[in-house]
Amino acid sequence: MASVILRNVLKRYDETEVLRDVNLDIADGEFVVFVGPSGCGKTTLMRMIAGLEDISGGDLTIDGARMNDVPPAKRGIAMVFQSYALYPHMTLYDNMAFGLKLAGAKKPEIDAAVKSAAKILHIDHLLDRKPKQLSGGQRQRVAIGRAITRKPKVFLFDEPLSNLDAALRVKMRLEFARLHDELKTTMIYVTHDQVEAMTLADKIVVLSAGNVEQVGTPNQLYHAPANRFVAGFIGSPKMNFFDGVIQQVASDGIVVRYETGELQKVAVEPRGARVGDKVTVGIRPEHLHMLAGEWGVSARAMTVESLGDAAYLYAETPVAPDGLIARIPPLEKHERGESMKLGATPDHCHLFDADGHAFERRFAHEMAA
Repeated sequence: MASVILRNVLKRYDETEVLRDVNLDIADGEFVVFVGPSGCGKTTLMRMIAGLEDISGGDLTIDGARMNDVPPAKRGIAMVFQSYALYPHMTLYDNMAFGLKLAGAKKPEIDAAVKSAAKILHIDHLLDRKPKQLSGGQRQRVAIGRAITRKPKVFLFDEPLSNLDAALRVKMRLEFARLHDELKTTMIYVTHDQVEAMTLADKIVVLSAGNVEQVGTPNQLYHAPANRFVAGFIGSPKMNFFDGVIQQVASDGIVVRYETGELQKVAVEPRGARVGDKVTVGIRPEHLHMLAGEWGVSARAMTVESLGDAAYLYAETPVAPDGLIARIPPLEKHERGESMKLGATPDHCHLFDADGHAFERRFAHEMAA
């Protein structure tokens, strides 16, 4: 096992910077997920850790040793790619043993390593089969097993579940969690799926356009996002955003006035807030409710999406250009065009300034604990 530390790391192709000022501390045995939209730089960052991409600036250390110029084979890492990359003419046993054979390991050592990895992954009864005889999930386990046999200090997983169907992805997520608990090895996992990130990670690194937007636990990112990007990316369905201006600043929070004249109080620390500043209120679908009091915004129902155990109301309002989504009881009915007022209690609201930076929520520490 090993820690992975990046200091002021950047990646440049000619004059174009695709990653900038990356500073990360990944602890020994930690499961860290890089997440973000396509093109944000998460796979490039992983490939730099693996040694498959040069580091244009900054320093990378693994287990205390600087790795910038160390070849991939000597970094003590093992990488599992999106494609299984198995040799079709070899049995599972030979696929898993191949790397050790190339490294010159002796036959008893190879045999023990392959059988141990196969047992951990519950594929020990399949070792005489070839890849074409396996399901997608079984092939991915072979690819993981091939990495385990090398006994790396750090595992790198590059979107390993993206080729699997939805049901199998759920099952394999559980397998990854179990595998980490059993091996207790440092793992870095890349995905664009924020559900995978939330369910697997000890710590999540959110990237956007080459920048690290926030690093934290799943609870920290969900309850105390650092900015509007993180707030909108983490959570499904995504957070609702309402544009307005600050009408009142008080010690217990800020009152925001929407362009419709309606108000919403937000329980945030008021430091730096000024009356008249443009701001955006953020409310997650599960916290948006129909209100009869003074807070909230008028809206018109568009449609209800029923998922059996829950339902989502989609509505339109002038202060949310993308519309809004509210989670409602599964049997609740609403007609298209129905008028309603929706809002949230102050402690369930987020607030972002004109640059997208979040105001500190008064109850965020309790929620993120």
